[in-house]
Amino acid sequence: MPVDLNAAMASIAEDIDRAFDRVLAIPDDPRRSLYEAMRHAAIGGGKRMRPLLVRASADLFKVDATCSLRVGLAIECMHVYSLIHDDMPCMDDDDMRRGRPTVHRAYDEATAVLAGDSLHALAFEVLADPETHPDPFVRSELVSELAKAGGPAGMAGGQMMDLVAETETFDLPTVTKLQQLKTGALIAFSLEAGAILGHVPPEGRKALRNYARDIGLAFQIADDLLDVEGEAEVTGKAVGKDAGAGKATFVSLLGVERAKAQAKMLVDQAIGHLASFGPDADLLREIARYIVERDR
Repeated sequence: MPVDLNAAMASIAEDIDRAFDRVLAIPDDPRRSLYEAMRHAAIGGGKRMRPLLVRASADLFKVDATCSLRVGLAIECMHVYSLIHDDMPCMDDDDMRRGRPTVHRAYDEATAVLAGDSLHALAFEVLADPETHPDPFVRSELVSELAKAGGPAGMAGGQMMDLVAETETFDLPTVTKLQQLKTGALIAFSLEAGAILGHVPPEGRKALRNYARDIGLAFQIADDLLDVEGEAEVTGKAVGKDAGAGKATFVSLLGVERAKAQAKMLVDQAIGHLASFGPDADLLREIARYIVERDR
């Protein structure tokens, strides 16, 4: 049967929204506005690409869908926390995200900081729960790898490089490293998490790591292209910001046509890494193609 990517994306989005609705039930006490802010950022909108990558990877190893959904929820908590903080005036200073006001605009800066902090903590709470996986060694590795992906050697380190990029001129290798950390680290963990759930040893994850590396860079090139060619009404966020801030990007360094060619080459290369999985990896192949064809 051909893979229906749209149906898969719609299904994971519904599952993640239901999971957030459950874990972010609003309490009847003074924390109410904090939970409302977390729900504002987490529920509805977004591509849910990282949870979908977890599910697609885990399905290769016949992992129970409940387990992969919980890991996808944890990764989405980490992702949404990063968006809340990145949008704040001290970072990228954005007013819109996913077609709605950013958290610090809808609420206030203090609430936005706490909402991001709380989602960060919730990610590890979900992974450490035995409901996520009965094997404590699996849970421990998931916690450890997400911590690495989100910290100074991953997403946070990439964001620091992104801030420095406003005042320094980066060459192509430096921009590549920045994006491998800021965007690629969490994408890479999403793929590796499925293998961890399936008890695949580190040496057996090379193909998925290579696939993750290539789609992570392709994803960022597509984002850079949208920042140049996209429309805010479609993307759900401001466009043209990188150029306005004077940041070096794949597009500014390569030009539009070379950037598009590079993204296509990375997608083809990523798909090539999946050969050993046969048709079981068709969803991952469709995700790779979608990454460079999307308009948001």
